[in-house]
Amino acid sequence: MVEIFSGLVTFDRDLRIVPDIAERWEVSDDGRTYTFYLRRNAIFSDGSRAVTARDFKYSLERALNRRTGSTIALSYLGDIVGAREFRAGNASEVTGIQVVDDFTLRITIDAPKSYFLAKLTYPVAFVVKREQVEANPRGWTRQPIGTGPFRLAEWRLGERIVLEPNPHYYLQPKPSLSRVTFLLAGGSPLTSYENGEVDIAPVGLNDIERVRDPRDPLSREFQQVDELSTFYIGFNVRKPPLDDVRVRQALAMAIDKQALASVVLRDLVRPANGILPPGMPGYNPNLQGLPFDPQRARQLLDQAGGPARLQGLTLLTSGVGGTPGPIVDAIVAMWEQNLGVRIEVRLLDFGTFLTEIDRGNFDLFSLGWIADYVDPENFLDILFHSGSENNHTGYSNPEVDRLLEQARIEQDQNRRYSLYQQAEQIIVREAPWIPLYHSRDSFVVKPYVQGYTAAPFVVPHLRFVSLQR
Repeated sequence: MVEIFSGLVTFDRDLRIVPDIAERWEVSDDGRTYTFYLRRNAIFSDGSRAVTARDFKYSLERALNRRTGSTIALSYLGDIVGAREFRAGNASEVTGIQVVDDFTLRITIDAPKSYFLAKLTYPVAFVVKREQVEANPRGWTRQPIGTGPFRLAEWRLGERIVLEPNPHYYLQPKPSLSRVTFLLAGGSPLTSYENGEVDIAPVGLNDIERVRDPRDPLSREFQQVDELSTFYIGFNVRKPPLDDVRVRQALAMAIDKQALASVVLRDLVRPANGILPPGMPGYNPNLQGLPFDPQRARQLLDQAGGPARLQGLTLLTSGVGGTPGPIVDAIVAMWEQNLGVRIEVRLLDFGTFLTEIDRGNFDLFSLGWIADYVDPENFLDILFHSGSENNHTGYSNPEVDRLLEQARIEQDQNRRYSLYQQAEQIIVREAPWIPLYHSRDSFVVKPYVQGYTAAPFVVPHLRFVSLQR
């Protein structure tokens, strides 16, 4: 999506916010009003016309409209004045989004927030072509008209996605690749790589030891990048027995995260102590996490009523193939060994899994979160504030809410990060999540692929890539 669509601003390869369709912007003295000046040469990929401020107002309001069905729009656009009233159906427009003229857009937010521009890099803030969406509301995404560096050439569900350069793209450098194919079908990515069928391939558990071996030629083409991500077990804290913090702490302290990372996942990941990954501003290396301590875990569970209280609990996970995978298998085995607790596992396809999570139809679930932008708000506020759409666990703590709300408007970054660290410490202690590990992106790249740099989260970068055979 980030290669086909675009927005007002974007990230460069150093993860700095830079102009995109907006060639420049101004911020009012009070930090609440952003005035964006759009490029006049930003044209939709069908070549029909230029992108205007009205297109952005339409696109942002469409994302916020309840009929669109977005479960995340408020998390990213809710700072805009009038967004919540519009979402609730109490207003006909978002008053904080104003069209000044064809190429000038003004957005007013409810308070000065240092991370607001970063939120506009997320896809809910991308521009769409109104005529196409309204002509075919259900099917327009099959041949989308965007403004990104590439456009969709082919999409075969479960097989492949093919991109081609957008001939009307407005930024430099323009894409040099004539075609980009993402293979979605099964098989061994590394075998395809060795056969010359693909130029870049992920490296998984079955191949990691081989590509690390300096005697193997593939080791010279192997790269790893630490992701700004956290994988975790989430609890439904709205219903017993998982509403009891002692039960959650017991389950957390019965997991050997170091063994999970080094033995099960062969050091493809780093054990997680808290919510924020290393490299995220505000990361606290001195955070007091819940340690692996089976004896203390059993004591806590006994105080909470014993293993019988957990009878019948089910952990939701997603995947294919009929088996949960080594991570969930290992965690369930640790709970049984260290607590005498048997947790059932329910494997769902990813779409059904997300629907069940959104509806709160779960006891426990396994999932991961990768940063959308480089700010702790993207983890702590979006995932743990009691009013957030993405707070799937139902966790609610007035002190955490207070700290997060104070951090939203704090302009001194050091004080702001301190507020997030205080909130994170409370969250980790109360354990609505068990943070398990932070992932690494592991892959091999052919030597003739130039300009490919994996980022710690999803950013558009393919226009910088070329092939020098």
